[in-house]
Amino acid sequence: MVGVVIEELAIGADPRRWGDVGFAVKEDRATVGSVCLRFTAGEGVLGWQLDGNEEEIDGLPLASAAEAKPTGGTHPNGATRIDHIVVFTPQLERTTRAFEEIGVDRRRVREVETDEGPLRQGFFRLGEVILEAVEHPRIEAGPARFWGITFAVENLDAAAELLGDRLGSIRDAVQPGRQIATVRDSAGLGLPVALVSAPTNH
Repeated sequence: MVGVVIEELAIGADPRRWGDVGFAVKEDRATVGSVCLRFTAGEGVLGWQLDGNEEEIDGLPLASAAEAKPTGGTHPNGATRIDHIVVFTPQLERTTRAFEEIGVDRRRVREVETDEGPLRQGFFRLGEVILEAVEHPRIEAGPARFWGITFAVENLDAAAELLGDRLGSIRDAVQPGRQIATVRDSAGLGLPVALVSAPTNH
């Protein structure tokens, strides 16, 4: 059973800026793995379309219906799929219940102590994408909200060479055996974006 999967993300950003960092953009769209990225006015992830659910989940907005997505292509930066999408929530348990109501169970929880209080991460699978819901004392009250996206790439060193100073330094990721680097704000992608090496068993 496939369950609920992400079909499309509506992203407020200039598609040309995404093309500049190695995504194959055709007009206002790019397909990475099984997910279509549709660029529009605004900033950040503005909403999503899900196959298997047509309701908001803990306030995460739905994107307006769009025409058929373009066929996938090879991205110069080596992106193969969305590794994970990050959502901020003031109440992880509330967000967890909202996902459970549509049949998406939380896989695990990771807890980290910080100077400002405990940071809790809950992980959910939506098709090939992991959704990471983050709870922290600094997150304001209200609905859950989209924050950033991490893309898996075939060769992180090659992506770093392509992006040059638009990509931060490569460092070890939380997942053993993987490395990650963050695209700098100056690239103008409209939201936090990172690139991570493919899983060692991928």
